[in-house]
Amino acid sequence: MTVATAGTCHPAFAPLRERLEKNIASGDELGASLCVTIGDETVVDIWGGHADPARSKPWSEHTIVPVWSLSKPISNLGVLLLIDRGLVDPDAPLVTYWPEIAGAGRDDILVRHVLGHTAGLPSWNPPLPADQLYDLPAAADALARQEPWWTPGTVAGYHALSQGYLTDALVRRVAGKPLGEFVRDELATPRAADFHFGVPASEWGRIGEMVPPPPFKDMPGPESLVMRVLGGGSLPATESATPAFWSAGIPSMGGIGNARSVNRILSVVAQNGTVDGRRFMGAETIDAIFREQSPDKEIVMDMPVRFGMGFALSPPLSLSEEEKNSMSWLPAGRVCWWGGWGGSIGVVDIDRQITITYVMNHMGPGTIGGPRATEYVTAIYELVQAYEAFIASK
Repeated sequence: MTVATAGTCHPAFAPLRERLEKNIASGDELGASLCVTIGDETVVDIWGGHADPARSKPWSEHTIVPVWSLSKPISNLGVLLLIDRGLVDPDAPLVTYWPEIAGAGRDDILVRHVLGHTAGLPSWNPPLPADQLYDLPAAADALARQEPWWTPGTVAGYHALSQGYLTDALVRRVAGKPLGEFVRDELATPRAADFHFGVPASEWGRIGEMVPPPPFKDMPGPESLVMRVLGGGSLPATESATPAFWSAGIPSMGGIGNARSVNRILSVVAQNGTVDGRRFMGAETIDAIFREQSPDKEIVMDMPVRFGMGFALSPPLSLSEEEKNSMSWLPAGRVCWWGGWGGSIGVVDIDRQITITYVMNHMGPGTIGGPRATEYVTAIYELVQAYEAFIASK
């Protein structure tokens, strides 16, 4: 059985549409959207399936869903905009802009440590109840009262939820508004991107329902670093169906959009900071994304990634062969990326001016991206050659 998808797709990428339709028909996907831009051309903008598990609402052009940690590169771009404008120095102590965070070793946290997951504040200790996570200033204040878990800047450890509270506190003090509002005003609205940190109540009817992922297998003990981080502050997938979640706009994992809207924002990076004649950031700021913050893989989730400023980069050289194989879908070069819990992903390839985004509502087992995401990315890069040959023949 085949399932029709909607949207536009260059003929060279027809196999990608077929792959999405096959995954929807098999049940691997419930609903999903895929978008690919090369330079200023949108070569893929497709969607299909359903927005709810009951399959009563088709996934439409205007369906939006939580993208979880794929929110991070988008919210981090807000900080990078301030860096580009000279309002924030990535090498300055965070306390320069946020005086209340001073003391107990926190004075050594630099802005770039926050963007690169090396700040040493990966979670809350003592743990913060889930309902208090919706109060961004209060949760940030709690982080500002605890000692770093490690010496800032010495090692990367995924700040799964806390990063967004730290960046939000910074932007509130520099820009005078929450990070979500700043991203809306400076990125989403100028790029006509249907992406939200805090969805207006009038738009709640467009939000698709997430299907939670299967339980994690072989969970480590409660004293492990990953469980201490997750136990310090986290939200279950079911929270994504609540008005509290839709309204809060948590910058690290509360963004809501679709593949097209994520692509419209991230493609600013792929096009070296200038899109449709508008300059968003300069080459130096784009280069800053690729400033390695830690040469080794991070220690919280034990993920085979290394971080630049605001994005993950190509894998570290110290990986085992097995780990290298697990990341072989990511091309070499000036490529930055990140993904969201359950499967969503965004890949920005500056060398080739390619932006790839995938957003779905059937969450898989992956914490950042997942098997379907890497399947699509791999297929897209294979099809790019056919597209380039097509363009060259014209």
